[in-house]
Amino acid sequence: MAKKQAATGGTIKVTQTGSPIRREKDQRATLIGLGLNKMHKTRELQDTPEVRGMIRKVSHMLSVEK
Repeated sequence: MAKKQAATGGTIKVTQTGSPIRREKDQRATLIGLGLNKMHKTRELQDTPEVRGMIRKVSHMLSVEK
């Protein structure tokens, strides 16, 4: 049985730059899942494929730094 590949190990800094007003419910839920719910709030998250997928979904409302 193959082991699941480990996370890339790093962290990424994510800042919310757009408002969730007039956005679809799933986009709002994704922001909350990332720990963002207010403008200009910043979180440092593990760089995993799951987090990257969430960031890609709401990338128009985020600023991402390594």
